[in-house]
Amino acid sequence: MAVRSARIAGVMAGAAVLAGLAAVPVSAQVLDGHPGEADRTVVAGSRPAWATPQAKVSGVDGGQQREVKLALGLRDQAGAQRLAKAVTTPGSPQHGKFIDQRQFVERFGPTAESVGKVQDWLRERGLQVGEVAANRHFVTARGSVDQLQDTFGIKLATYRKGTLTLAAPESEITLPRALGSAVTAVLGLDDSDRAVTATSHRDRVDGRGAGTRPQAADEPNQYCARYWGEQNNTAVPQKYPAGRQSNANCGYTVPQVRAIYGLTAANTGAGQTVAATGVYASKTIVADTNRWAAEVGGTPLAAGQYENNIAPGGLPTNCQGGDGEQAWNFEQTMDVQAIHATAPAAKIIWYASKDCLAYDGLNRAVADNKASIISNSWASSARDNEVSPATRTQFEDIAIQAAVQGQALLFSSGDTGDDSMGSRAPGVRFPVASPWVTSVGGTTVAVDKDNKVVFTAGWESAGNTLTGGKWVPQNDKDGRFAGGAGGGVSSFYDAPDYQQGVVPSSANGKRAIPDISALSDLYTGMAVGATGKQGYGKGPSGGTSLGSPLTAGIFANAQQARGVTRLGFMNGALYDLARDTAAITDVTPQKAGMWTNGMGVPTGVTAPTGPGDYLVDVDDKPQSIQTAKGWDRVSGLGTLGDRFVERFAK
Repeated sequence: MAVRSARIAGVMAGAAVLAGLAAVPVSAQVLDGHPGEADRTVVAGSRPAWATPQAKVSGVDGGQQREVKLALGLRDQAGAQRLAKAVTTPGSPQHGKFIDQRQFVERFGPTAESVGKVQDWLRERGLQVGEVAANRHFVTARGSVDQLQDTFGIKLATYRKGTLTLAAPESEITLPRALGSAVTAVLGLDDSDRAVTATSHRDRVDGRGAGTRPQAADEPNQYCARYWGEQNNTAVPQKYPAGRQSNANCGYTVPQVRAIYGLTAANTGAGQTVAATGVYASKTIVADTNRWAAEVGGTPLAAGQYENNIAPGGLPTNCQGGDGEQAWNFEQTMDVQAIHATAPAAKIIWYASKDCLAYDGLNRAVADNKASIISNSWASSARDNEVSPATRTQFEDIAIQAAVQGQALLFSSGDTGDDSMGSRAPGVRFPVASPWVTSVGGTTVAVDKDNKVVFTAGWESAGNTLTGGKWVPQNDKDGRFAGGAGGGVSSFYDAPDYQQGVVPSSANGKRAIPDISALSDLYTGMAVGATGKQGYGKGPSGGTSLGSPLTAGIFANAQQARGVTRLGFMNGALYDLARDTAAITDVTPQKAGMWTNGMGVPTGVTAPTGPGDYLVDVDDKPQSIQTAKGWDRVSGLGTLGDRFVERFAK
């Protein structure tokens, strides 16, 4: 698992560009000859770019059962976009004047009549009609592949995409003209979103990762460091000066994490509700979190403080292979414990998707409108220009509703750096590149014995292996790269207004990520306690999956300090603080290294496996990106400073 701007918040550059995000998805092309429905139109952009004839593997079993979600578009999308811009733009007369979910649906949502027509048509086609989302964004249906192919006028085939074999239509989806203006996307026919994965990064809990489990601080022959430099293996070459080389840490405690961000006893997130979204739902989350809190200086969850919100119909099965549920359960545990560490009095809701598409949980969190801050530590394996336009459109509809309602959406920027593993050119993944989300990048943070920050660097790790008494840079298919915060420039989205004048011109007028950054490096990670296949285990964990919920908790503290329960989409205010060094600390390269006896890397990144002597160079530009003065593609504006809560609350 891995895997996130100046004056005007949450807005694409210009209304014309905004409107382009949700361009009418149904073309005027008429398709004759479909049984019983001669007048049909194409759902433009419903076939992903990777589903090429050259990549085709085979057909799909016609008897296979599949569930699909029909996304219904906003009734007045242009009006919703204008309102989202107004309520999220600092200085606007409407800034902060949010509306609730009932008002949003009445004003902008699909009509009940449209929903009814879609349901009736699906039943006529012999499909089993299921849940309708509270905001009417999704209508769920189920049937065999044969039924679905006939219903949507397509043939399904499987295609090779990297190491995955995914199903997708061989041609664009079609619908009766009478429904074409209502339905913007059909999810579930295209498997690209089934590759949505949690992005937490750990190798040290339960021995489940690539490396070996480190001994905790209370075990004999401890090798991990409870703080920077507490343990430093002098039996290996010292590549860095005294004080700049340390053993990897044991996992920061709650007091250490809070000290990094200058949080005081008053910063509890009281009165706030924070959500996180994903797939599956851990049965041991409360017990694990309370045990973890006792071990790392935190506070236990109070009665009713935590809620597992599970969709009607229960949880999915076999997402991301055999270990999918355990991987997602760990992600959920990390999210909850990170939020609880930074905002110990905030209510936390976990929205578990009913299928392998994490959009379901996200949409429910927005439709419920109970949480004002929503952290999302997941991403598609596809880049923003690789997902279908229909998928992008339906996501933007969800994100715009969140903005209008005053909900902040945070996404982890990812754990694969510039995403150039193998022979790929650098790029950014979906949906973290959306201008309507706060993209959270990653940092490496060294804390001393007095809980003072020794240094903060960008999280971009380069690996070395001890060979012949010398540190030799690793040279596998990913070169020296051993994990790092996602960052780069979108191939699809134009630069939002809030980034103009702050992001360097090298972004060429496109949306650039991340926006802000937080603790993410596994080797200086936070201790997480979770129950896995081998029972309960606790150890250091990271990834931008950690950075996003940590930031969500700090945002909750800012709302508490302001005396409000929602401040809305955060990017405009964040970029307004770009030059306030007390609020946002610039992150620049640091010369330092961490010894470990086992490498731990994100999914998709290659590094040596098994025990050995390894040294991880900090922010040493193992790919094309590195921190720099001002905004950069690793840390964004920088990291939240020790007076962020105070300054942001103003």
